[in-house]
Amino acid sequence: MKYTGFPGLEAAHHWISTSFFFVYIFGVFSNGTLLLLIKEDHNLHEPMYYFLTMLAATELGLTLTTMPSVMGLLLLDHREIGNVACFSQAFFIHSVSFVECGVLLAMAYDHFIAICYPLRYTSILTNTRVVKIGLVVLTRGFVSVVPPILPLYFFSYCPSCVLSHAFCLHQGIIKLACADATFNRLYLVVLVV
Repeated sequence: MKYTGFPGLEAAHHWISTSFFFVYIFGVFSNGTLLLLIKEDHNLHEPMYYFLTMLAATELGLTLTTMPSVMGLLLLDHREIGNVACFSQAFFIHSVSFVECGVLLAMAYDHFIAICYPLRYTSILTNTRVVKIGLVVLTRGFVSVVPPILPLYFFSYCPSCVLSHAFCLHQGIIKLACADATFNRLYLVVLVV
């Protein structure tokens, strides 16, 4: 499979890569610093900061999943990716995105408890409950993406396998399949709704 990158902006790829590189470095550094600070400072070992840790970890995972291929395309004009690598990248992009949605929901729940039940906050959101919430969010994020991604390994693909992005997304891959992919399209619609 091949990437197109940013259609119409091929001449500006080097300029775009500079800004993407700084955003990439800033994202990795800031999320890594946040994870390190929360780990080292024992005053921050509270549910709100655990959820911030989960959010920083998902952002770091999403950045590390997408940006290397984007930077390879922009800086080195590396446009090819193997099918298995592409499917794996799509799996991790979508899984981490689902986990991020779950973490944001958990943070909303944390805020709800803090506002509505401030005196019972510590008894409601214990460390054990936060770990359980985190495991449910993580499991849901990774398991729910398996059914649409797994069949991608078995589809046959048209000879002109050109993705319309700088990284692999399920929607882009499914458009390249020569087989009937109705289940995959419908499953994602149902999953998102």
